[in-house]
This record gives sequence, C-alpha cells and structure tokens, in this order.
Amino acid sequence: MNKNDLIEKLSLVEHIEGGYFSETYRSDLKIATDREGTERSLLTSIYYMLTDNRPIGYFHKNKSNIIHYFHAGSPLTYLILHPNGELNKLKLGFDVTKGHLFQLKVPGGCWKATVLEEGEFGLLGEAVAPGFDYRDMELAKADYFQSNFPDLWDELAPYIKK
Repeated sequence: MNKNDLIEKLSLVEHIEGGYFSETYRSDLKIATDREGTERSLLTSIYYMLTDNRPIGYFHKNKSNIIHYFHAGSPLTYLILHPNGELNKLKLGFDVTKGHLFQLKVPGGCWKATVLEEGEFGLLGEAVAPGFDYRDMELAKADYFQSNFPDLWDELAPYIKK
C-alpha cells in the first residue's frame, strides 16, 4: 500500500497541525473534566499519518495524555518539550534494535511535534483520555517559543506552524 491508498481506505483528511487523520472512535460515555462540569468523551481514537508531502506535525499541546501506537510505514520522530524546557527526541517505529518504540505516551501539557524524516509515510494510531476536544489543544506560536525557550529556538523553529 502507498500513502494515497491509505488516505482513501482510512478516510484520512488534512489535520490543522499537519499530516492527515481520521477519528475512528469516540466513546458515548461522558465524564466531567472540570469544576464547571464540562463533559468530554471518556476516550477517543484516531489514525494519524505523516507523508512525504506533509511530513511535519507541528508543535502543539493537549490537556489530556495521548498514547501513540505505530502501525505502518517509516519511523516517526517525536520532539517532546516539557514545561521545564527539557527536550526529548524519540522514534516510533518497528526496529527496536535502533531504539524505536512501538508506543509512546505524551503527557498532557507537553509540547510535541512529529516528523517523517524519510520514506513515503508513517501511520500511527492515537488514544486520548479524556477524549480529544479542539478546545483542549493549542498550536505553538513562534513568539512564545522564542521568549520561553531561547536556547532551543533554532532547533525548534522549523516545527512551528507559520
């Protein structure tokens, strides 16, 4: 299968943070997530794919923890920036002899970017609990990163959506 076959078969559409996605599950079970009683689905899941023509999932952060599961294609590099400025680089993929991970938890409140560095595509799944809601996601802004992480700016700048 190639990227176009997967985009069609999995009904993927362009995602605002980069790449393509399709929501595959949204729990009917709801939970309150704040003092005001705002409800969210207990769990959501998506397919997410980066391709050679859309190779970057730009820096963003979510309130919820997200588990990423590698499914197919070339490995994907994750840049995870913790609130204290610690930067981790990890790879999701199938070659554990090269340090690849099959799954990865990104804690809520951390900035993350994902990059396809080689190959035609990298396909993964994500599970979010409590369930994903766009109100809980923030895309990175260059001025925030420049002022809060000046020592990392040159390294992080290519992964901030303009």
